Parts: sequence; C-alpha cells; structure tokens
Amino acid sequence: MSKKGNIIVGLDIGTTKICAIVGEVTETGIDIIGIGTHPSKGLRKGVVVNIDSTVDSIKRAIEEAELMSGYEIKAVYTGIAGAHIKGMNSHGIVAVKSGEVEAIDVKRAIEAAKAIVVPLDREVVHVLPQYYVVDDQDGIKEPIGMSGVRLEAKVHIVIGAVTSIQNIIKSVNRVGLDVNDIVLEPLASSKAVLSPDETELGVGLIDIGGGTTDIAVFAEGCIKHTAVLPLGGNYVTNDIAVGLRTPAIEAEKIKIKYGCAYTPMIPQDETIEVSSVGGRGPRKVSRQVLGEIIEPRLEEILSLANREIVRSGYEDLLAAGIVLTGGTSILEGITELGEQIFNMPVRRGSPSDVGGITDIVNSPIYATGVGLVVHGNNNQSGLVVRRNERSLVKKIAKRMKRWFDDFF
Repeated sequence: MSKKGNIIVGLDIGTTKICAIVGEVTETGIDIIGIGTHPSKGLRKGVVVNIDSTVDSIKRAIEEAELMSGYEIKAVYTGIAGAHIKGMNSHGIVAVKSGEVEAIDVKRAIEAAKAIVVPLDREVVHVLPQYYVVDDQDGIKEPIGMSGVRLEAKVHIVIGAVTSIQNIIKSVNRVGLDVNDIVLEPLASSKAVLSPDETELGVGLIDIGGGTTDIAVFAEGCIKHTAVLPLGGNYVTNDIAVGLRTPAIEAEKIKIKYGCAYTPMIPQDETIEVSSVGGRGPRKVSRQVLGEIIEPRLEEILSLANREIVRSGYEDLLAAGIVLTGGTSILEGITELGEQIFNMPVRRGSPSDVGGITDIVNSPIYATGVGLVVHGNNNQSGLVVRRNERSLVKKIAKRMKRWFDDFF
C-alpha cells in the first residue's frame, strides 16, 4: 500500500498529545493527506515515563492516520524535546589540501567542530552548519569550489540524554515502525511556520506545548540558539483546576473555549459556567477571574523564554520579532501579551506552504508534525534509518518462522 519515497510521516510525540501527519510529495510540494491524534499518557515534560502507555497512544494515532490517508505507515520522522536537550555553538578548522575547497574538506571541518566533550550519558542529536570561513572571508554559506588554504566551519550542536532518545525509538519500534530520523521539535516547527525572510532577518521561535516550551533563535539564515524550558500549557490547566475548583478535564475545556491570556481584552460583564467537584452543581464565574488565573502563568512562561533569548546574546538580531506556535499559542490575547513582554512584534505561527487538508492542519497545534514531514522531504536522500536492533532481529525471526511454516 505504501508508495516508497512519495509518502512521508511525521510523528509528534508530545506531553499532551501524539500526532501523526501523513504527507504526500507532489510536483508542486507536499500535500497533507492524513492526520491521526490521540491523548498522550506516557510522557512528562517531553520525556517518556511509561513506555506501555506511550506505545498504546502512538499505535492509536498511527491507526487513525492510516485510516484517513489510506496508506500503511512503516517509518516515521519523530520529534524530541525535554529539559535534557542542550544546544551549543562550536567551530572546527582544517587545512584545505588542494587549494580549492572540496566536499571532503567541508565534511572534515564539520567533524572537527563535532569534537567536543560530550558526557557519557549524552549523545549528539544534530550538527547544524551555520556558515563557513575560508581564510579571512567569513559568512560563506556554500564554500565548495572556493580557493583557500584554511577552512573553518561554524556549527550549532544539539545534544540530548541517551536514555530519553532510546526510549522514544523503543516506543516507536514497539508499534512496528522504523525511525528515519529524530528531530529537535523547535527545529521541525520552524520548517513549517517560518519564512526564509524571517530566518534571514532574525526571528525567535517559541513553541509552547503541553509540558515544555521550546525556543529556537534564527538569524542570517541559520540557527543560532536552541533551548527547552520544562514549562507548558499543562501548568495553565492545573492553575485553572485549582483556582476554579474544577476537574482537570473540565479545566482544559474551559482553557480552550474561554481562555484569554490578556485580561484587558475580556469584557467586564462576561461570565462562564464552571463544573464543580464532588457532585455539586455547576456555577457561574466571571471570565475576568479566569483571565487573572491564566495571564500570570503565561507571563511567567514568556518572561522565562525572553530571559533565555537575552542570555543567548542574540536578542538584538531579531528584526522579524517573535513567532509563537504550539497548542498553547492558540489562546486569545497571547500575541498582545507577548508584545508587551518581548517589546517587539509577535505573531502566531501556523503551518504554511503545504496543500491537502489545509483547513485542518492550518493550526499551531500541528506545527511540529507538519514540520517533521517537511524535514523528511528535505532529507530523504542518503538518510540512515535509526532502528532498535533487537526489534529488527525479532522481525527477521518472525518472518523466517512464517516462511518455514508455509513450506514445511
């Protein structure tokens, strides 16, 4: 059923939801032809804490995406986040042997930049080239073919906890799928919601999910800084549940339907109905009260993100401002609150430049999933499939047993 090479699947394994996005590569771009979502029950702050629950959620999301798209899914591109993720800038210098920069020289320079001390419990997730320096000429994007005797590569390196990465791969493998690549979630989201002009001018992407807030800073067409904060929309839901004395499920519904991040936008006389606990009847509450619960928590999350951007040293490069995405960014008033905190233009980022069922995917909720599909399309050639070796052996053994049963 699967057309190899034509179908790309992005699997966003989040704290609140698992989302599978099926994209079909066409002559004009990518058409989204299937979506599957299921509540996530096995993750906390972006990290797998219960493999069985995670596997079950992934399985249900994949089944829904298969049903909608009509394709059998065999491999996915999956995202990774969590407080264990760290980003750093590095550089490597090599001598150009032939007097003209060749592909092998670029590869050697990147390998030299990768030669950093990585703790035993960490591994490199990404090595992202920023620009190159040939002799004294810097800011070069494509150095191959240039004359010179010295090549320097400036790169951004992302490292993560080995066990967290392995648990993500193991969860996907146990559903019977291969992992084509693991991608840092804000990097994936950026491919879906940012324009080339924004990354060239300088932009800060803030992806506010359920359990984490992911930050990526772009300038001069390349990534400059990444960070993950262990705070997200679940904290807002919890605050609503405690403040309004209502069950967490009802608090989430209230947040989505009536939530506003900026209290001056809420009419003074507007009220909402809130379910009570312990069999008590529902009651009327001013929407202003709800806003006064939501605004301080989101102000805290955005202020911490702003502090991280300032700490990176790139805040003066963000001429295109800030782009907010992720499920929590759909809250009314969040861009107005963001403009006050960041003191620069803020917009809400939704997936663009994709076809198909755009009326559904055109939401910040699907930014990471669509971005994973775009990443997969850009990186199809020469990609090494990451597999859980044990699950591969099991698959081969099962196939051989079936073959013997058929013939003997």
